[in-house]
Amino acid sequence: MKEIEVKGKKIALNDEGFLEHPEEWDEEVAKALAQVEEGIEFLTDEHWAVINYIRNHYMEKKLAPMVRKICKSTGFQLKHIFELFPSGPAKGACKVAGLPKPDGCV
Repeated sequence: MKEIEVKGKKIALNDEGFLEHPEEWDEEVAKALAQVEEGIEFLTDEHWAVINYIRNHYMEKKLAPMVRKICKSTGFQLKHIFELFPSGPAKGACKVAGLPKPDGCV
């Protein structure tokens, strides 16, 4: 099992880099996941817009949003979301947002 360290605390990840315990997520964990797992050095306001939308949708529906909804709600084209999260909105953005791996995500 993999892990990252955030402010002296070890955070367990599954083999694909998703949080083992999503309740451990906070903004510092997101920053660490972005750097270590996705190679994103700095989270911009645009990253946070996607992350916050995904988290809020998940908290409300217990389901990751469809990519189309992410684009519509944030106003970003899919191409731009892939620029923000190179491994994609389902894998990269959901991982940084602290969600479990979405169904159908390869």
